[in-house]
Amino acid sequence: MCPKTSKTTPLLLIGGIGFVIVLVGITGITLINNINLSNIIRLNEKVASDSVSASDNQIKELNYVNNHPKNIYLKLNDTLHADDDHSDGDDDDVANGQQRDEAAQEPGGGVMEPPKVSAVIGSDPKSYEGRNLNQNQTTVPASSAVDSSASAPSAAIPAATPPSVLPLGWGKDMSNASSAGLIDYEKRARVVQMMEHAWRNYKLYAWGKNELRPLSQRPHSGSIFGSYDLGATIVDGLDTLYIMGLENEYREGRDWIERKFTLDNISAELSVFETNIRFVGGMLTLYAFTGDPLYKEKAQHVADKLLPAFQTPTGIPYALVNTKSGVAKNYGWASGGSSILSEFGTLHLEFAYLSDITGNPLYRERVQTIRQVLKEIEKPKGLYPNFLNPKTGKWGQLHMSLGALGDSYYEYLLKAWLQSGQTDEEAREMYDEAMVAIMDKMVRTSPNGLTYVSDLKFDRLEHKMDHLACFSGGLFALGAATRQNEHRDKYMEVGKGITNTCHESYIRAPTQLGPEAFRFSDAVEARALRSQEKYYILRPETFESYFVLWRLTHDQKYRDWGWEAVLALEKHCRTPHGYCGLRNVYQQEPQKDDVQQSFFLAETLKYLYLLFSDDSVLPLDEWVFNTEAHPLPIKGANQYYRQAPVTLPVSNAS
Repeated sequence: MCPKTSKTTPLLLIGGIGFVIVLVGITGITLINNINLSNIIRLNEKVASDSVSASDNQIKELNYVNNHPKNIYLKLNDTLHADDDHSDGDDDDVANGQQRDEAAQEPGGGVMEPPKVSAVIGSDPKSYEGRNLNQNQTTVPASSAVDSSASAPSAAIPAATPPSVLPLGWGKDMSNASSAGLIDYEKRARVVQMMEHAWRNYKLYAWGKNELRPLSQRPHSGSIFGSYDLGATIVDGLDTLYIMGLENEYREGRDWIERKFTLDNISAELSVFETNIRFVGGMLTLYAFTGDPLYKEKAQHVADKLLPAFQTPTGIPYALVNTKSGVAKNYGWASGGSSILSEFGTLHLEFAYLSDITGNPLYRERVQTIRQVLKEIEKPKGLYPNFLNPKTGKWGQLHMSLGALGDSYYEYLLKAWLQSGQTDEEAREMYDEAMVAIMDKMVRTSPNGLTYVSDLKFDRLEHKMDHLACFSGGLFALGAATRQNEHRDKYMEVGKGITNTCHESYIRAPTQLGPEAFRFSDAVEARALRSQEKYYILRPETFESYFVLWRLTHDQKYRDWGWEAVLALEKHCRTPHGYCGLRNVYQQEPQKDDVQQSFFLAETLKYLYLLFSDDSVLPLDEWVFNTEAHPLPIKGANQYYRQAPVTLPVSNAS
């Protein structure tokens, strides 16, 4: 006889199992959330552990806002804002790209009287292209040729309202705020928001490392600086944060540099060129901005680690140096053990300025030796090949370029002259001689009228132009604006033409971003043909020329072109965790490369921010930009040059 069973038993059993499943699910979700929250807390604690409070370090004495250079931010006359109620002191003003309503002061604490800005950039008493800096500038129209809503990211970006603190325009008269019309608040605020996004995600996923991999949400160990914790993005991007008024982010970076940054006990083969332009250049700019001795000490620390590379028979430095052992060498692929023109020729601005602020002539002597070798050596057809043997002092293969391997050497000839207060005539003469030869032998016009500068190999034009060469539009224009000579009109014509061509290389791609290199023939113009030339890695060179041409001409098209680029970057390069380059700019939906380059923060976003700012923000007659876009003060024209008395060499690495 079978026992009698209750009909309710299966129901209770099923109900019990269901209850257990629900309970396990709730517990699992809670556990996952707690783990995620714990990870975020640990990351934030890591950042916090690398920082110190303002009351515990030197930053409290420096007073971030009050020591800000007068030509980055200035408080307008109080009478201009008697009825202005925007300055509430809220931190949200910074997040919206607005500056605080505080007076810029001298280190002694007194409010600075803004000195009159010179009426011209160069020696010409008349402005170029009708640009008279004594005249009031007209207000930029609110409407633009570019639709500001097109291709915008899904996240809403708050529109900026005019802040209560405006950069001062040209001249001493603070009652005339007409130059404020040259600020495009909405577009500039978008660039600030981009900087915040890039920095916030670097801080969250790669703090203290060199660069971020936004898709992987981890550090980029394949950086040119390797896996060592050198904080390349911090050092490279810190002056951009400072210029934008992102005070909290700036303090985080400054505190990390004080507590963590060192090259001691790091056995790494570092690029002399890259380390100089990013680390030495970045520190020098921050020292000029703030007067904080920390930055001068760190700049000298890095430069001393690079000095063993100069120990060659000619004084031409090697490309790589081990910062611990001091052993230096060149790249194996570089034309029979040669050094590279754009690398050993791109040290002058930083090393000369470092000598002036430390009083140690050693650094200037090292780069002046390089200058003399290049001045005295015979140059084929007036041109500089890209390779020079540091042992024999002879040229390598006859490959000339205003792009990769050559580019910034020519930039530093002009800018060394500017940095010296236009007293280094040797540099200006070498610049003019080089650019005249390049215009004659390498600059060409396509069948449809596009100006480009071609690589030249063994007397044969390749009719290929690198994206890196797009900086030369601004270089030619700056050469035209700073001296009236027989080359002036031609320089400006070529500068405008190259900048237009680089813009064409952008708008002829579906992504509206330009390729790494592009070619010219009867069949194609300003377009990449080879797969290895179709990528874009967040490069700034085209935007650099937009910025310089805008400053010199105030032609609205340069701002319109820059805004096109902002929208393209937001549409194709922005990810939830930072910005990536593209593997093929000619694809409608290009694959991303998963690298947020440090120069995206140092250069790309800085030039775009300045493009939409007033001319008094880092004026070109007081600041000169190194090739990583770190502004250095011009001697005799900028009170922030901070020159020290000359002393005997004291470096341990001499």
